[in-house]
Amino acid sequence: MPGASLGGNSSHSTFVFRGFPALQHHRRLLAVPFSASYLSVLLGNSLLVYVIRSVERLHSPMYFLICALCVVDILVVTAIVPNMLLGLLFNWDEISLAGCLTQMFCTHFLSSVESTLLLAMALDRYLAICHPLRYTEIMDSSLLVKLLLFTVVRSVSIMATLVSLAGSLQFCNSNTIQHCYCDHMALVSLACGNTRKNSAVGLAVIVCFVGVDIPLIFLSYMKIVSVVLRAPVAGEDRWKAFHTCATHLMVMMCFYLVGSVTFLSHNLSIPISTDINTLMGLMYILFPATVNPIIYGVRTKEIRSGFFRIFKLKGKLIRTVKVSPSGKRQT
Repeated sequence: MPGASLGGNSSHSTFVFRGFPALQHHRRLLAVPFSASYLSVLLGNSLLVYVIRSVERLHSPMYFLICALCVVDILVVTAIVPNMLLGLLFNWDEISLAGCLTQMFCTHFLSSVESTLLLAMALDRYLAICHPLRYTEIMDSSLLVKLLLFTVVRSVSIMATLVSLAGSLQFCNSNTIQHCYCDHMALVSLACGNTRKNSAVGLAVIVCFVGVDIPLIFLSYMKIVSVVLRAPVAGEDRWKAFHTCATHLMVMMCFYLVGSVTFLSHNLSIPISTDINTLMGLMYILFPATVNPIIYGVRTKEIRSGFFRIFKLKGKLIRTVKVSPSGKRQT
């Protein structure tokens, strides 16, 4: 039975999600905003990937990184939200230990990949603005392959260690996960043995990504702002550069800040209610995936122009097909 205790050396093989315990009577209503958010993530990111792939002039390193970010956003949200919606709508809340560890790895792995992509995008903008004459020479296909390998190796090695340590634990007390998905410390907190190694590795993950990536991203944008201030550009162009940098930094800081608080709330026993902690854990995943297509798509002139160009051509083709060679509309 869910929540039953096991004695001896036995360990639970299935777990039950209990996110938003204070709102259990309104579970189906919670599915509405999360369904809408999931659909917007799928639509916005898929459309952005389609535009970048279809417009040849967007086949450059910066847009390749944006495209990769969109794919990661779709995957990480898909790893969580569909299963969560099944739980909210049909009370399908159970998950096996293997399924939990798989979801944990996918979620944390993809989040770490997103962090590395945000760092790569900041460095790309730094090279493009601060070293424009050497940009093409430095940001070539070889560097992109190296960045990809670095991203995969760093994320896989760290997250595999995190998940393997969690999988080696014995879970002989409660099998109720106080979350909507298999967050690392939400599962580890159910273990009945010593979890110091797990907590230490969890903190190491935060230090490795937040402690390394954020300072580098921040320094890159500060360098960009410094160069823009010294450059002989018009006031409008300077304002656009500031506005773009500030918007990117705000989205990135939300991603890192909410993620760090979510991780640290368990590691450092910060008193945060289950409902708030669950909401923050979901927003850490959903918020960047929802706004990234707007920040990097709608607000980017080249992508916006490519979008209108594609659908303008499609509109002309449709009208051409409907008109016969004699000039009469086909019925």
